[in-house]
Amino acid sequence: SKKEARRWAELYAMEQRGEISNLRTQVKFVLVPTQREPDVIGPKGGITPGKVLEKEAAYIADFVYTENGVEIVEDSKDVYRLKRKLMRYFYGIAIRET
Repeated sequence: SKKEARRWAELYAMEQRGEISNLRTQVKFVLVPTQREPDVIGPKGGITPGKVLEKEAAYIADFVYTENGVEIVEDSKDVYRLKRKLMRYFYGIAIRET
């Protein structure tokens, strides 16, 4: 989106000036891992992964960077309430909405 592109330019300039560091985009946080049936051990000892029952639920942050020694997770779009709550619960991260 245009809003996200503008924010990227701002953050990039901030990183160049040394105000922030370790700027990354599209960072994935797994909120609920893939759920599978138990693995199966074959007759020759090989392991076959169990069938996928549910795919993982993940949140992909627009931007992640370090500011004053603190990792900031930022999103330029409205974040779904459940994912925002899960990020705080599992990772202790409050998403900064811009």
